[in-house]
Amino acid sequence: MLEELIDVALRRGAQEAEAFYSEVEETPVLFEANRLKQLNGRQVSGVALRVIVDGRLGAASSSRPGDVEGLVEMALEAAPYGPEAHFSFPAEDGYPQVETYDVAVEAFPLDDMVHLGQSLIDAVRRQQPELVCDASVRKAIHRVVGLNSNGGSFQYRRTIFSVGVHGTLVRGTDMLFVGDSQASCQAIRDGSAVVGEVLRQLRWAERTARVATGEMPVVFTPQGVAGALLGPLATAFSGRMVHQGQSPLAGRLGERLYDRRFSLWDDPTLPYRTGSRICDDEGVASRRLPLVEEGVVRHFLYDLQTAGMAGAEPTGHGSRGPGGQVGISPSCLVFSEGEMGLEELVREVGEGLVVEQLMGAGQGNVLGGDFSGNVLLGYKIEGGEVVGRVKDTVVAGNVHRLLAEALLALGRGRWVGGSLYVPPIAFARLSVAAKG
Repeated sequence: MLEELIDVALRRGAQEAEAFYSEVEETPVLFEANRLKQLNGRQVSGVALRVIVDGRLGAASSSRPGDVEGLVEMALEAAPYGPEAHFSFPAEDGYPQVETYDVAVEAFPLDDMVHLGQSLIDAVRRQQPELVCDASVRKAIHRVVGLNSNGGSFQYRRTIFSVGVHGTLVRGTDMLFVGDSQASCQAIRDGSAVVGEVLRQLRWAERTARVATGEMPVVFTPQGVAGALLGPLATAFSGRMVHQGQSPLAGRLGERLYDRRFSLWDDPTLPYRTGSRICDDEGVASRRLPLVEEGVVRHFLYDLQTAGMAGAEPTGHGSRGPGGQVGISPSCLVFSEGEMGLEELVREVGEGLVVEQLMGAGQGNVLGGDFSGNVLLGYKIEGGEVVGRVKDTVVAGNVHRLLAEALLALGRGRWVGGSLYVPPIAFARLSVAAKG
């Protein structure tokens, strides 16, 4: 079908053509308010066609893969009004072997998924029976196929298995939110790591504590880094933002802008990570790409079009869903780490705040690296120990300045969400505002 799309497009006047097919088959098992709520399967698929006609890019997509003539007609009609194409579709250039498929995920019994989800809830509620829990156990099989008129051809399968539990505890006007999740391309049969994180959150939140307004040391847990700092940081490394001059890193390639202890790279060749793949969704081969090395900015993330516009090399970060438009997206981000665990980092800080979950972190000048938000789950540090949960507290800062001027320590990392490896990070100072 993809070959037919390309053949018809070329016969009808396209100089180049690319066809892309994506299929996702998912089986979610969902629990709500401590009880099984839903289990069923769904399948989503789509096909996309891009053509280059007289130097301009036309695109169309459909959830009906058999409609070859209609899809070609839509793409050709869009081309005269599309953007100038600053690239040619890549020929196949030897893709790396990347492990992304586990047959055990596809064969994982539904009954076992139900049992696993219920066991997460039961384990957490044994510690806190008043907690009202939602949980999920999901398995999915992704299939991706791409073909273009310049000889490029790729296909791969990826399995994803994820587990998570989140709880709410309401006492009068006080609401406590806890939760954690785990994801992999391999089957997860033991949810003890997720349960352990939630129990640690409950233990640290047993009491409440007050925090003063002002600047103070702050520790972001791995979840805290993912929720508060990752968005503005990843946006800054988007080649599109850099090319448009909207990133604070524009024109700073090769400069040391961060603390020497901070390194960051994107690696879609890691085995069994949910963002790993042999190539991106445009057929550019995957490779480990250093973004920051010991504080020095080394690369930005590009898709084909943005790389052509910027005069840069494509990095293999073109991404799209079933039939969707191509955008720039990281695959597997990995932060440098230190040797201390989270509790050791708390002892190192001595006095300050721990941020676990931030609500509304996207406020402020995200393009410039700013973040701010209410601390949905956070804790006060006194004498090197967590003494209780804080309420009515807001933090604000700039991720670039923090990583450049205020990095205190990096802890041992963990996977968050299946495609982000990040440690807890302690900063020497951050603006904190507390009510009352």
